[in-house]
Amino acid sequence: MIIESLKSLYTRDLNKLRTEIESYQNESAIWNTEKNIANSAGNLCLHLVGNLSHFIGAVLGNSGYVRNRDLEFSLKNVPRAELIHKVDETLDIVLKTLDQLNDHDLEKEYPLIVFENKMTSGYFLIHLLSHLDYHLGQINYHRRLLDS
Repeated sequence: MIIESLKSLYTRDLNKLRTEIESYQNESAIWNTEKNIANSAGNLCLHLVGNLSHFIGAVLGNSGYVRNRDLEFSLKNVPRAELIHKVDETLDIVLKTLDQLNDHDLEKEYPLIVFENKMTSGYFLIHLLSHLDYHLGQINYHRRLLDS
């Protein structure tokens, strides 16, 4: 039951990420920053894709994805269509990975130590969802403030 809830929430929120990127009237504004806004929506989108593709796809799903976290914040002017494609690919890998898991797998220790202490896979999947939502809110504000 938890797996289905996670699938539903990741689907909802990754589709919302897609919608936010699509909603920019000026495509170049996706990459805007200002003195108090250090990360562009494009870089936040790349970060979310990299984060989920690594921690869910590669670690739990053995997808073979290799993360380059530095590029998530240094790449610029990736076309909107490519960002959207990356979001769609990420949703696909997240759902495929969750389909491979069961409730017992969620109780197992997550294979990597990401924070200071060990944690269950279920705990970390919930953390990753809250991380997605945190940055999704930032992207929403970014669009409303800097898309001119």
